[in-house]
Amino acid sequence: MRTITSLMLVMSFFFSYGQTAQDYLTSGNAKVDLGDDKGALEDYSKAIDLNPNYSKAYYNRGTIKGELGDNRGAIKDFCKAIELNPKNSKAYYNRGAFKGELGDNRGAIQDFNKAIELNPKDSDAYYSRGINKGELGDINGACLDWSKAGELGEHDAYDTIKKYCN
Repeated sequence: MRTITSLMLVMSFFFSYGQTAQDYLTSGNAKVDLGDDKGALEDYSKAIDLNPNYSKAYYNRGTIKGELGDNRGAIKDFCKAIELNPKNSKAYYNRGAFKGELGDNRGAIQDFNKAIELNPKDSDAYYSRGINKGELGDINGACLDWSKAGELGEHDAYDTIKKYCN
């Protein structure tokens, strides 16, 4: 049902005129639901062309770029999303995740710190910060973060603790 709704949304979008940045964002989201990441990327870029201050479009485009393997492009878009909306904890989290994938563990930890500051109940941020601390040899710090992630509901954290902290 969701696929049919998404398809109808995309089709109605193409038959309309005078699309706004919000229209392109909505169309991009529908294309993501349909598995058309490249089409979504194009729509998010069009939304940004129409409104260069559209934080959500940069955030969504960064997410898709990362999924398509363009980690540096994703980081660049998350930087712009953060510049436009510095309270977006998810943008810090995602930027940190891609920094970690590129081996910038210290930069990743800084972003996870900010994500946690903005959303102290973000179990994923604690868990990911722990991974990056572990990569830097801070096993005690990693174990503390995984423990906190577990307390917040990240069940995989307990398996990680069993593997690295005992």
